Amino acid sequence: MDKIFDQLEGLVERYDELQELMSDPEVINDTPRYLKISKEAAEMAKVVTEFKKYQRLKADIAQSKEVLEDSKDPELEELAKEELAEQENDLAETENQIKILMIPQDPNDDKNIIMEIRGAAGGDEASLFAGDLLNMYERYAERQNWQFEIVDENKTEVGGYKEVAIMITGKNVFSKLKFENGAHRVQRIPSTESAGRVHTSTATVAVMPEYDEVDLEIDPKDIRVDVYRSSGAGGQHINKTSSAVRMTHLPTGIVVAMQDQRSQQQNREKAMQILRSRVYDYYESQNQSEYDAERKSAVGTGDRSERIRTYNYPQNRVTDHRIGLSLNKLDKIMNGQLDEIIDALILSDQTNKLEQIQNGETKLY
Repeated sequence: MDKIFDQLEGLVERYDELQELMSDPEVINDTPRYLKISKEAAEMAKVVTEFKKYQRLKADIAQSKEVLEDSKDPELEELAKEELAEQENDLAETENQIKILMIPQDPNDDKNIIMEIRGAAGGDEASLFAGDLLNMYERYAERQNWQFEIVDENKTEVGGYKEVAIMITGKNVFSKLKFENGAHRVQRIPSTESAGRVHTSTATVAVMPEYDEVDLEIDPKDIRVDVYRSSGAGGQHINKTSSAVRMTHLPTGIVVAMQDQRSQQQNREKAMQILRSRVYDYYESQNQSEYDAERKSAVGTGDRSERIRTYNYPQNRVTDHRIGLSLNKLDKIMNGQLDEIIDALILSDQTNKLEQIQNGETKLY
C-alpha cells in the first residue's frame, strides 16, 4: 500500500487546495470554473475522508502502543490492549475501503447500452446461436429489472438472426455488460445434423454505451440521411410510406439503417442513437494508445474478434477464457443466470486496476 499512500498524500493536498479555491470570491463568481472545481472535489471526497480516518487511526495505534510500553498499571494495560485491538481492526477495514474507493471508475458505467449481436462463423447454426444469446441477455435483463428493446433486426429463414440490435436501459447496465464484447463460441449438435456430430460456431457481441448529444456532438453536416420504403414486416402502412431511414456518418463511413419503427421520425431517432454510439466506439478504438491504456484490462481488450467464451452443450459447460472460469451450469446461464460470470469478470478487472495503482502505473484523478 505504500505507493498508493504516496499518491494519496498528493490527493489530499489537491483536495485541500480545491476547498480553498471554492471559498475564493473570484472562483465563486465564475460559475463554469466553480462547477468544474466542485465536481473534482466531490469525486475525491470519499477517498480523502477515508484516508484522513486512516491517518488518525495510525496515530491512535501508535499512542496506544506507547501507553502499553510505558504503563505499570495492569488495569490500564488491559484497557489499552482492548482499545488497540479495536483500532487495528478499524484500520484494516479502512484500508480495504480505501482500496475499493481508489479503483478507477469507468465514466460510462452508469450508462444504458446499445448491444449488437451477429451470427458469425457457422452459417445457420451461428444465426441460431445469435438468437440464443439474445434470449440469454433478455432474461438477464429481466432479472435486473432493466428495459430490453429490440431496435433493429435481420432474421434468417431458420429462425435465427444475421444481426440484431438491442437497447437495454436501467441502473448501471454498462458496468455489468461491458465485458460481453467479443466472439462467443458454441459447441453443440445442430438440429440439422443427422450424424450427431458436434459443430463449432460463433456469434459476436458488441456492447456500446448509449450517448446523447451532451456526451457526443456529431456535426449534422457529417451525416447523410436517405429515406426509403421499408422492405420488412410491419403491415401495409409501413410498406406504403417512406418510413425507413439510412444514416451515413461521412467521416467514418459508418452506416445505420433503421426500418423497424412505425414512423420515419421514430426510425430517425433510433438510427441516431445507434449511430452516435457506433461513432464514439469507432473513435475510441482508433485512438489506440489511449484505448490500450484506459480500456484494456485483465479480462480482455474488448475486441469483437477476440474469443472470450465457449458454450459447450454436450458437457453443459461454459468457459470464460479471459479469467479461466468454467461452470457446469450452461442451462442456467442460457436462462439468464449470468451473475456468477459477470461478478467474476468485474472482480478480475478491479483486481487488475488495483495492481496497476500499487505498481504506480495508474495515477489518481
